[in-house]
Amino acid sequence: MISSSTAPPPPGPLVLGLGCERGTPADEVIALAEKALAKVGAAKADIGFVASLDVRRGEPAIHAAAEHFAVEARFFDAATLEAEAPRLQNPSAIVFAHTGCHGVAEGAALVGAGPKSVLLVGKLTASHATAAIAGPVERLPVSATTTVAP
Repeated sequence: MISSSTAPPPPGPLVLGLGCERGTPADEVIALAEKALAKVGAAKADIGFVASLDVRRGEPAIHAAAEHFAVEARFFDAATLEAEAPRLQNPSAIVFAHTGCHGVAEGAALVGAGPKSVLLVGKLTASHATAAIAGPVERLPVSATTTVAP
């Protein structure tokens, strides 16, 4: 029998939220996404889909990332992402000024993963891109969900 501390994480789905500037190279977005996966100890197969802001629907780097993970890309409007502002780890007034929401990667990941999801990886940044991962609370490392009694 495997103890709970060494058991593998439950299967996905995880949602990979991505944001990027127009014209960002696909390899920058994919490398950042892979870094996010490594932080949560997940595999490519754990990603259910890639999520982003609807104004990035035509951005080749977002679609390249979805293709890299062999999943679809889904897009949400700014108002839908902004509804997640209270759950963001890294809200940004600058992002809000440009997009109408306080967080693209984190917001998109949370919207995509649903109302009971949590951020497993908060916003990571590269030169021109952001990434975050959301999923079920059961995917959090034990140390992040355990409290010690005094």
